[in-house]
Amino acid sequence: MNRPDWEIVTGWIRAKARVLDLGCGDGALLGHLIARRGVQGVGMEVDDERVARGVAANLNIVQADLDDGISEWFGRQSFDYVVVSQTIQAIRHPERLISEMLDIASEGIVTFPNMGYWRNRWQLGVQGMMPTTKALPNPWYNTPNIHLCTLRDFESLCEGLGIEILDRAVVDQNRQSSPLLRAMPNWFGEL
Repeated sequence: MNRPDWEIVTGWIRAKARVLDLGCGDGALLGHLIARRGVQGVGMEVDDERVARGVAANLNIVQADLDDGISEWFGRQSFDYVVVSQTIQAIRHPERLISEMLDIASEGIVTFPNMGYWRNRWQLGVQGMMPTTKALPNPWYNTPNIHLCTLRDFESLCEGLGIEILDRAVVDQNRQSSPLLRAMPNWFGEL
């Protein structure tokens, strides 16, 4: 199943690039990039079953825990892009992972659920409960997410790390943009 945000990621990656997909699951995004862009791809995933499904689909997936770091696996500038698609919020030290990404690749692409999204604010502020949405489908007690952030939080982290954001796409629950969303991305952007 292709997620709509994959089209945004695909649009940022040039044809035949070298791509590392961190937290790749069963490699579905990696397979999509290979099919659509002809990339040379490698994935990293910790879950045994997901790795096995990816390998069975003839994808190159390394089984490793991203919390242990990635720099020991790959040399400097081994890739053109490193993709972390809706995984950064589940990493214990996201700042370390982002720094390592940009050591081993020219560019990094990060997607994450925006805790500043108005529905998340509503559920937390008015209902007094942790949000559950398309982007955050798990209840608080059964979620892999340990570092939820807003768009502003992420941009502030990048600024603190001296990382230049080349482009960004902020989309709503239907994975679309709108004039209101562009005017107030932290309020109306779900991803």
